[in-house]
Amino acid sequence: MVVLAASIVTKSGKVLVSRQFVDMSRIRIEGLLAAFPKLIGTGKQHTYFETENVRYVYQPIEALYLLLVTNKQSNILEDLETLRLLSKLVPEYSMSLDEEGVCRTAFELIFAFDEVISLGHKENVTVAQVKQYCEMESHEEKLHKLVMQSKINETKDVMKRKASEIDKSKIEKNRGDKGGFMSMGSGRIESSFSEMSISNTGSGFGSGSGFGLNTEIDPFSIKSKGRQPSAANAPPKGLGMQLGKSQRTNQFLESLKAEGEVILEDVQPKAGQSRSSAPPLTDPVTLTVEEKLNVTLKRDGGVSNFDVQGTLSLQILNAEDGQIQVQIETGGNPGILFKTHPNMNKELFASENILGLKDPNRPFPAGTGDAAGVGLLKWRMQSTDESMVPLTINCWPSVSGNETYVSIEYEASSMFDLRNVVISVPLPALREAPNVRQVDGEWRFDPRNSVLEWSILLIDNSNRSGSMEFVVPPTDSSVFFPISVNFSATNTFSDLKVVNVLPQKGGAPPKFGQRTQLVTENYQVV
Repeated sequence: MVVLAASIVTKSGKVLVSRQFVDMSRIRIEGLLAAFPKLIGTGKQHTYFETENVRYVYQPIEALYLLLVTNKQSNILEDLETLRLLSKLVPEYSMSLDEEGVCRTAFELIFAFDEVISLGHKENVTVAQVKQYCEMESHEEKLHKLVMQSKINETKDVMKRKASEIDKSKIEKNRGDKGGFMSMGSGRIESSFSEMSISNTGSGFGSGSGFGLNTEIDPFSIKSKGRQPSAANAPPKGLGMQLGKSQRTNQFLESLKAEGEVILEDVQPKAGQSRSSAPPLTDPVTLTVEEKLNVTLKRDGGVSNFDVQGTLSLQILNAEDGQIQVQIETGGNPGILFKTHPNMNKELFASENILGLKDPNRPFPAGTGDAAGVGLLKWRMQSTDESMVPLTINCWPSVSGNETYVSIEYEASSMFDLRNVVISVPLPALREAPNVRQVDGEWRFDPRNSVLEWSILLIDNSNRSGSMEFVVPPTDSSVFFPISVNFSATNTFSDLKVVNVLPQKGGAPPKFGQRTQLVTENYQVV
């Protein structure tokens, strides 16, 4: 028996998978496969036919054909046995026996064909053996990988211990200074912060090692790296006394700036710079849908408080676009009660879901400086149903010996995709960062407030649940509460949407944009 090629083709003759086993030209093989749909008969399940030079042995697999092209001298019984073995292999690798499924696993099928047929001759193998050969599992390789991973873990542990020893030595050195952090008696200011490590600079979240300066909340109003420092023109405030623009104070500020910190008091706002974090308005009419979440969850499960407060606000750039009405549609949630502004036409809203002023000749104010715009509609929803909560947190502290193991798990509802999620866990007073064993996402240790911040950039269908595990010295479980949570989403509970903006004087409706967001105002696990 000599098998020239093994292929999977469609009934129209399209070749999905093809493996050539003998030395033949590519044009010759393609010509043989192209002739197959013209020569095939109908109404047969297992069959073959011959031409002048070759034999076609094929078997239907749903909408496809499994085809062997052999020479005419091959044993037809062996051909059929090879065909049956290949027909058993195809479903093992392709989850769906259609064109898309076969194309997705084309390489795996070719490798399996190679294990069955070698140089045109059938090998004495079974389906299980073919799968084992293709997977190429090796006990020795697994053992080698385990040994290498063990060495890597040991090296990481040594690195962590060395880093901890360095931090401890720096702290002890700072304690041994004569003047301490600030010696008022000798009139010297010792810049002890310059000897400490600034944890988690750069990316904001990471595996910071131990005691460091909190670069976000600091009495001297310093900010993390990334901007060029400006000249120091004013002394830091909040020290309990004014030190003045003395040389000692300037030296202390210079030591902070030498580490790449920015003195916020020295950064002067540019002329006309907006304080609002919202992006600038570009559309003539902008409608903003915002819902604020106030949620209190119990640490043992259940909801103590669930309150959603929503608003629909309007901003108009030009006065000529002020005489308009806004048509909306809601998600039909019966638990949400909508209330219009006192100046709005309540009957019009109740009957047609259109928001317009009571006086149709009165325009909406334009060019308002209020970043929130003009309020048109507000609503509120309260519930004790835990299924309505977009994100639940489970915290499991357990003391074992002289260590406390803390496992935290989040579970997100499929209703929302959550963005910029930050879970802040209080910790006992620590000089070093906790030992984080496992985390889905990123983490950062805030030593000033003794808080561990767990950050997940996006929670969607790919990561509706996640966990983090860390170890701290033995402490009471109540220390880790309350846990604070912050996130945002582009969907809302009300599912309110602006359908159209209707001009009251006729003409073309003005172009409008809609902004929708769900934010947390106070979200805690107590």
